[in-house]
Amino acid sequence: MFRSTRLLWTLSAGLALTLVAGCGGTTKGSDEAAGNDTGNATGAAADPNAKIKEGLKIAFLPKEIDNPYEVLVDKGGVDAVKELKGEGKEVGPSDASASSQVSYINTLIQQQQDAIVIAANDPNAVAPALKDAMKKGIAVVTYDSDAAVDARQIFVNQANSEDIGRAQVKLISDQIGGAGKIAILSATPNATNQNTWIDFMKDELKKPEYAKLELVKVAYGDDDDQKSFQEAQGLLQSIPDLKGIIAPTTVGIAAAARYLSTSPYKGKVKLTGLGTPNLMREFVKDGTVTEFALWNPNDLGYLAGYTAAALASGQISGKEGEKFKAGKLGEYTIGKNGEVILGPPTDFNKDNIDDFDF
Repeated sequence: MFRSTRLLWTLSAGLALTLVAGCGGTTKGSDEAAGNDTGNATGAAADPNAKIKEGLKIAFLPKEIDNPYEVLVDKGGVDAVKELKGEGKEVGPSDASASSQVSYINTLIQQQQDAIVIAANDPNAVAPALKDAMKKGIAVVTYDSDAAVDARQIFVNQANSEDIGRAQVKLISDQIGGAGKIAILSATPNATNQNTWIDFMKDELKKPEYAKLELVKVAYGDDDDQKSFQEAQGLLQSIPDLKGIIAPTTVGIAAAARYLSTSPYKGKVKLTGLGTPNLMREFVKDGTVTEFALWNPNDLGYLAGYTAAALASGQISGKEGEKFKAGKLGEYTIGKNGEVILGPPTDFNKDNIDDFDF
């Protein structure tokens, strides 16, 4: 059972073993294709009493189709859509390049999906295609990594971005005794979420209590396991007095831990960041990693699925202050700039990591 400081999270059992990697789908009838009765997707006023439509077609478009974190998120989203008697699917590219998602968005528009839920690789590269989707009456929700604000209606954020960034600095500072050189191993250079967190990390480092910490480099593993492994190796070999690494990406922290676990730097260089308990368990138990953090990816997708359904059904429009129910997670309120926040992350260490299974 998943426990957090905010609420008791219920995990979905199991993980889908087969992913839909193509953009196949069924064409809707002419009335739906024209954008009729699509609620907020056409700009209509929200009706909080509107019922969720049955048969909604909602597609989840991750940064890359085989990213283990994204798999967990999108499974939660598809599960939510099924609960609502809709048709959910995951489609996406095999790489996380800036423009790799555009062709998938265009295909989903042609398939006349009711909603597109996307973790944007680049906020601007996907914007024109997403704007086109909204013009055609398709609800657009971003999750995990936002697109340009005017290219979506709602952003489902896993946690408060400022809190994530600042907490990462505290984690590494506590582990290295508050002094020394640190580096960041990020995902892609254009990832909205990564860059936002890193900006808050840099701002946090300006505080007097972190005056003895020095950020010497930000490296990018492109959310690719092998490249992240090599970047971690490069950081440790090129900065001999490095004391710690923050990897705010599930792929990056797992790859860095794998390298660190069999290197001479184990026990000497600390590693923290954002990762899933199942990927990090062995590294916590063997002493490679002391503590790291994350939210429940399955719940993030589940919330995004309910958000997309409520948006496509006209219950909400993305305005600040609107409320809607997200199944087992309860009621949520839309904040500034159309943002919905899942909740605070949980810190994982040797004392609690076996309590989690995702």
